[in-house]
Amino acid sequence: MHTGRIVFSQLLDFFPRRDFNACVHRYRGNYRTRGFSCLDQFLSMAFAQLTARRSLRDIETCLGAMNPKLYHAGFRSNVSRSTLADANERRNWRIYADFAQTLIARARLLYAHEPFGVDLDQTAYVLDSTIIELCLSLFPWARHKSDQAAVKLHTLLDLRGSIPCSVRVSDAKMHDAHFLDELALEPGAFYIMDRGYVSFDRLYRLSQNLAYFVIRSRDKLVHRTLSRQGVDRSTGLRSDHTIRLSGYQTKDRYPAPLRRVCFFDAQNRRRFVFLTNHATLSALTVAHLYKCRWAVELFFKWIKQHLRIEAFFGTSPNAVKTQVWIAISVYVLVAIVKKELKIQRTLSQILQILNICLFEQVPLQQVLTTTEPPMPGSHCRNSLPLFNI
Repeated sequence: MHTGRIVFSQLLDFFPRRDFNACVHRYRGNYRTRGFSCLDQFLSMAFAQLTARRSLRDIETCLGAMNPKLYHAGFRSNVSRSTLADANERRNWRIYADFAQTLIARARLLYAHEPFGVDLDQTAYVLDSTIIELCLSLFPWARHKSDQAAVKLHTLLDLRGSIPCSVRVSDAKMHDAHFLDELALEPGAFYIMDRGYVSFDRLYRLSQNLAYFVIRSRDKLVHRTLSRQGVDRSTGLRSDHTIRLSGYQTKDRYPAPLRRVCFFDAQNRRRFVFLTNHATLSALTVAHLYKCRWAVELFFKWIKQHLRIEAFFGTSPNAVKTQVWIAISVYVLVAIVKKELKIQRTLSQILQILNICLFEQVPLQQVLTTTEPPMPGSHCRNSLPLFNI
């Protein structure tokens, strides 16, 4: 029941306070803090994400204007840009990384049966990375080239709900395939990757852990064909072969058989060759699974457009990672609100609404519903028509 609470306060109903306090306690986040706690820091940065603030001064000014309502929004101390800057620089970013994993686990349960375009019982993940460019003079530790600075955001995305399950912020020079070394592989799950992740010793480790992969093959892959399966060429399929790698190094790095599926995209006039270690999956399903990889590109585009992960409020590695993980937490929290309240709007629309009514005293579900109020006089039968047609 709505009791006059502001929207920001109602969002905190979906915020697992006990789990957050456990993460803070694990890394002693509030040790020797006089007033500005880790919760105040999180709420300030979440406010910046939800309302697209551009700087620490912007955050301070806007929150200062809402000072009478801050206590009801969960804040327990005033927010100044110097205090927030110090917190971002010094407090361990792992507090917010661990808390984001708590939200991710909750969101994955809610979206466990969400369709993603392929009739598949197993979990399907997509791996990819994106580059975030930085100013070299402000971020000298992130030097990418002689005159450029950048960090790379590696992401493991669950296709059911587009939930980011694992995220790593690294220097831009880190090769994508190294991210595979850090994953806790899930037996029976599918991992969908572009050819930047072609590393046959790592792919063989996936097979050894009873996980499956669908990956785009590199050009001129040396192999020999063991058998051929028939395909329906009207679907775009061109071949479905069982192969064994025969290259000087690749034959030792992946000694088991592989499937090589060739697909022609008539719309874009492009030919794709996929490799997979699943022996019974239909060739067309293999091609459709790889097509689902586009979901991670949409995820990167979404968070860059709607969240603050390209303009950072601090210049240290700790401040950058803190902001990235809080941004992911906000994304997942909005996804949880959408699912639990059964909101039909998109995440983009929800963020746009929250942007303008975060401190309004209206019921959260009412402000997020798609129902439009009736036009004045639309149900008045006593009114005369303006035009007689």
